[in-house]
Order: sequence, then C-alpha cells, then structure tokens
Amino acid sequence: MPALAYIWTHPDWPRLTWRADAVAARLAAARLAQGTVLGMAHGIGVERHPAILRDIWTGEVMATAGIEGETLNLDSVRSSVMRKIGMPGHGASSRHVDGMVDVMDDAVRNFAAPLTHARLFAWQAALFPTGRSGLAAITVGEYRTHGDPMQIVSGRPGKEKVHYVAPPSKQVRREMKRFLDWFGDSAPGGRVGVDGPVRAALAHLWFETIHPFEDGNGRIGRAICDLALAQELGSPVRIYSLATRLHQNRAQYYDQLNAAQCGSLDGTDWVLWFVGQFEEACLASESIIRAAVHKARFWEQAPPMSLRQAKAVQKLLDAGAEGFAGGMSAEKYVNLTGASKATATRDLTDLAERGVLTKTGQGRGTRYWLPARRIYD
Repeated sequence: MPALAYIWTHPDWPRLTWRADAVAARLAAARLAQGTVLGMAHGIGVERHPAILRDIWTGEVMATAGIEGETLNLDSVRSSVMRKIGMPGHGASSRHVDGMVDVMDDAVRNFAAPLTHARLFAWQAALFPTGRSGLAAITVGEYRTHGDPMQIVSGRPGKEKVHYVAPPSKQVRREMKRFLDWFGDSAPGGRVGVDGPVRAALAHLWFETIHPFEDGNGRIGRAICDLALAQELGSPVRIYSLATRLHQNRAQYYDQLNAAQCGSLDGTDWVLWFVGQFEEACLASESIIRAAVHKARFWEQAPPMSLRQAKAVQKLLDAGAEGFAGGMSAEKYVNLTGASKATATRDLTDLAERGVLTKTGQGRGTRYWLPARRIYD
C-alpha cells in the first residue's frame, strides 16, 4: 500500500474528525450500559470487594497480553494483581507480569496526573524489564530512533504482508508532543470538549498511528484508553473490561484499526466500533460483578468443608458459568490438592452427598460439577 494512503501523510493530520450525529445513538447505548455497571458497583461498594477487582484486573491483564499473541501464566497474573490491590494469600509472580500490572495500575490509580513523555517512557520500560522483547534486544524507556520503517507485518519470513507503516522515527518526538498536548487539552475540564469514550477511541487511534516505541505500543495504547476513561469517571477503581472485549474480537479490532489508519481523517467508523466495544465491556463487567457477588453468597451459605474441598470448589467457581473443562474428577482433585486417590474420591463424594456438587457418570467417567443454577441465576 502506498505511503500516501496513511492518515499521517494527510495535509490536515492530525485533525481527526467524527460525525457526532452518526455516533449519538451508539454512544447513548454505551452510556446506559456504563450507568448500569456504575450503579451496580456503587451499590455493592465494589472497592470493598477485592475479589471482584481481582477478577476484573486479572482478566484485563491476560487479555491485553493476549491481543499481542502472548499467553501469560494465570497464577502469576493473579498473584501480581492480588499484591497490587493488597489482597492476602498471593504467591510468586514474574518481573514481566509485575511490570504490566504496574502500567495498568498507574493508568487508573494516577488518573489525575498528566500524561507526559516521561510517564510513557516509564510505562514502556516497565513492560520490558530485561530490555528484550523475546530474544531481541530493544530500546526501552525512550521513543524509537532506528532508521528502518516501523511496519506492522504478518506472515512468514519472505512472505510478509505489510498492514501499516508508521511515521519515520525522526518525526516521532514532534508527533507525540502534538498528541500529548491534545490529550491534556481534551481531559475533563480542558479547553477541548470530547466525550469520554470518544476521546478514548481517538486517543487510541492517534497513538497507534504514531507507533512511537520499538515494542509495547498496543499495550500502552490500551493503557491510555484506561487512563482516558478513568479521567472521565474521576475514580481509580477499574470496573471496565475493555481489553477483554477487544481480545475477544481481536481480528476485528486489528481490521478496524487498520482501516481507520488509511484514507481520510474521518474516524467515524472507528469511533462507532470502539464505542460499541466499550458498551459490551460495560456489560461484561456487569456480569463479572454479578458472578462475584454470587460467589460471595455461595460461601456464606456453603456448609463446612476441609481446606482441600474448599480449594477444589473455588477452582470450579473461578471457572465461571462455562464450567471447569470436563468437570472435576478424582484425578484432577489429586493434582490440585495433593490428596491420595482414595481421599479425593471420599472428599468429592461427600460434597456431592451434601449438595455442594452434582455428580455425573460412573467409574473413570465420574465427574463433579457445581449446580449452575445455585451460583449464576
């Protein structure tokens, strides 16, 4: 694709526009979903329920890495999140995971602080604590300076497909100054009035178009979305599951972003799509909050059980409405708790007899499940 097709080559760049009348209906629907989840969060005092925050945070960290094709260790992520929000019982986590959690935490916790070059440098350095992306050494803590074109490509070596070419490195500092000036001016109370979700959409498109770092641009761009939404909310509590939603629609996310980076400066289609994803993210957060409340009620009503049994039941609860893959078996129970096979069978049978779990199958095909209606209805 010729370089002139990219929006950053347009004479009026970076004057991104959108049609307010075309966005109005979808924005209203998103605001309704946002109001619902905010009301629910306020009603239960979500900041007093660390398990809810843990679940939302953990999902977001896993998702923002997953969008880049990176699979993180769930236990490491959960431990890092628990440590960050002050929950007891956390285990070990890695520097890499801790860095990602630190970035996402800073974006919402310090929402009132201005977004600056230095702050972005700190975020990018935190994502790559070893100075490497995989095996490759990269520049961290500063914008890219290499002379080679910054390209988004896919495909095998020799058969690459170029999806996008960013502005040359020599333009990055100037481009980022204009972006940061706009981000500050468009913040709540600033001289440029932009609706919160629309501002997050435009900020993400603008930042990803510049693509200022050697690596980490996607994760930082989504942190900027979190910052924009937290600034509008005026609260450091993370209650939206935006990255999770984008991960679920990863292919469409890339297609929409790529389309918005080509052609005219009219970003209406991108804003429409992004605001729709924000609406779905609010609905997803509502489901997470509801499920967490139901988990808490479950434990309030659950009969006494051993630590082994509680660990297995919690594993099933954490699996959600979709259920623990294949159900809980005696073998899985042994691997999870370290119990003997005989103890595992006895513990699971006891839970089934007392109605905590339901039992299906026979012999080696015996499986145990949570009665879904008791937890999620």
